[in-house]
Parts: sequence; C-alpha cells; structure tokens
Amino acid sequence: MVTVSLTGTSKEDAATVFGILQEAFPTDNSRDASLQEPPSDHPAVWTGEFEPTQERVPTGPTPLGAPVTATLQGGYAAVDRLCEALGDSFAVQEKGTASGDQEKEVELQLGTKQ
Repeated sequence: MVTVSLTGTSKEDAATVFGILQEAFPTDNSRDASLQEPPSDHPAVWTGEFEPTQERVPTGPTPLGAPVTATLQGGYAAVDRLCEALGDSFAVQEKGTASGDQEKEVELQLGTKQ
C-alpha cells in the first residue's frame, strides 16, 4: 500500500493524478476518489491510498493545469511501481527521498510532459 499526498494543486489536477493511478492499477476494490474542497482558509492536501499490482496498464501523457507536488510513502517496490506509472503520464522530477528499513518516502514534482 502506498499513501500519495498531493499539495499545491487544484482539485482538478489532484483528480487527474489520482485518476491516472487508478487507471494504471485497476482493482476490484477501487474506492471512490471523490475529492472534497477544504475550507477556503486552509491549504489543500489531497490524499489517496493505492495498492500497485504486478500488472500495470500503460497510460499516456496527461496534461496538468500547474505543477503538482506529490509525496509517496510505502514499501520500496510499491513506491517504485507508482513512480513508474506517474512517469508514463507526467514529467517527473525527484525532489527528495527518505529511506527506512521497510518503507521509503519520495517527494516528486509532477508536470505536463512536453
């Protein structure tokens, strides 16, 4: 399981990123990814959980309205699989990583592929 947190983005761009991950890793137990607007005086952090499978459905380049900061946290192989899926659809720049015994955290900047 990988927790994905998106910051500095609109509800529409968050839905786009989560939609790509749901498309890349379809499961029978997909949760409704309905996003709710936070109160206007609070910055939005959009969070979703994804269980990457061995089989991944390829996705193509997908536009974003603005750059998105994504933080992925989970097991090493699972985080790597989500990073690969995001790289199929977006320009990905790794901003930082933190590693532990069983998990790692990766911060990415996602943008529209040129």
